Amino acid sequence: MSVFHDDLELDEALDEIDPLRHLMHQSDDDDDEPKALIPKQLHSVQGETLQLSFSGPQHLVEIALAVDASPGCGGIAWPAGEVLSSYLTKRGPDFVHGRSILELGSGTGLVGLVAAKLQLQRTKPTSTASVWITDQAPLLGIMHRNVQLNDLNSTVVVAELNWGTPLPPSLPTPDLILAADCVYFEPAFPLLVQTLCDLVDAGTGDAKETEVLFCYKRRRKADKRFFGMLRKAFTWDEVTDDPDKIAYNREAITLLRLSRRKPSSLQSRIQN
Repeated sequence: MSVFHDDLELDEALDEIDPLRHLMHQSDDDDDEPKALIPKQLHSVQGETLQLSFSGPQHLVEIALAVDASPGCGGIAWPAGEVLSSYLTKRGPDFVHGRSILELGSGTGLVGLVAAKLQLQRTKPTSTASVWITDQAPLLGIMHRNVQLNDLNSTVVVAELNWGTPLPPSLPTPDLILAADCVYFEPAFPLLVQTLCDLVDAGTGDAKETEVLFCYKRRRKADKRFFGMLRKAFTWDEVTDDPDKIAYNREAITLLRLSRRKPSSLQSRIQN
């Protein structure tokens, strides 16, 4: 037990020194040369623009994505974000059509931008935005830049949202919440769970339950602490209709659909 806690403390100390270190892994042999999980992108770059494309059965989504590590680890393209973007594209425009969508921990805004472009394949731009991408203040600049790069100013709103704080009154009540690569900093675990609860509970009066798609890459032993907190408020099932599932599971990436626990079921569990 003491060794386990010592490992966690060491992980946390190293995370503060280098938040991006989990994007690298050692090769399977005994050499000390690290291998990039996403070799197509250098994560130390500043001011680079990537050209990303995601293919569906009958459609293509192309994204120009500015990345910049200077605001912190959120200013780059993380692997689970690409997995969730690919899944949305495979589900197609009908999946996001007419929905109010909010992305948590957007970073560059990739997943929300993909959702917005899919919506535009079904409808013309309107004066009412339908996709909100959110993160902390230091990342708002790069999100604004990416919205402009993709001509989505009329469709996407960039908003500051600090996990664990009361929801800003300007935020919509979403019926689809997207979260990718949000499990990386242990002190933020309870704050993320609280914000997920607040967003889903805000829509409990609607006839249709809010859908939450949550994609993460397993990197640390401490990740299980997050899911220990999450299961008190949510249940989840692994998404199984993604043809790429086997491939990204090999990279320790999982895509989940979360469901809010009902207060009545929680009470019955306590009584029983």
